Amino acid sequence: MKGKLIWSVFWAMVGVLVIVFGFMVIGPSRLPHGIYLLALLPFMVIFFLLGVTLLVLTVRTKVRGMLKGLLLLTGASPVAMLVFGILHNVISGLTNFEEPVFFVLAVIGCPVGFLVGAIASIVLSVKKSRVEKKLASSPQ
Repeated sequence: MKGKLIWSVFWAMVGVLVIVFGFMVIGPSRLPHGIYLLALLPFMVIFFLLGVTLLVLTVRTKVRGMLKGLLLLTGASPVAMLVFGILHNVISGLTNFEEPVFFVLAVIGCPVGFLVGAIASIVLSVKKSRVEKKLASSPQ
């Protein structure tokens, strides 16, 4: 049951990310800035909460091997994005110096980590299901 729940959370994260990217591409030119941010904020919160959920489920279930690492990478990316964004703002606010490292990690590193983890998880899952299907259909 928990394995199916992990994949449900995983696909929900992918869906929310598609919605967020859609807002980012279409939203700014068609919506006033305040409404754009208010429309985007709930999806970002949901994305963060799904990341935490995926982390917890992956750690608590019996997922092993490379798939566990990839699911952890996928779940940790939205959490790290928030942490790095907050660290960037705190350091920039306290020092009056625009700090670029945490900003680049939050804006480029974490989304790339999410995409790598998500795509590799999908490929690994498909590969595993094909091997299982081939083993089940072979004569014994």
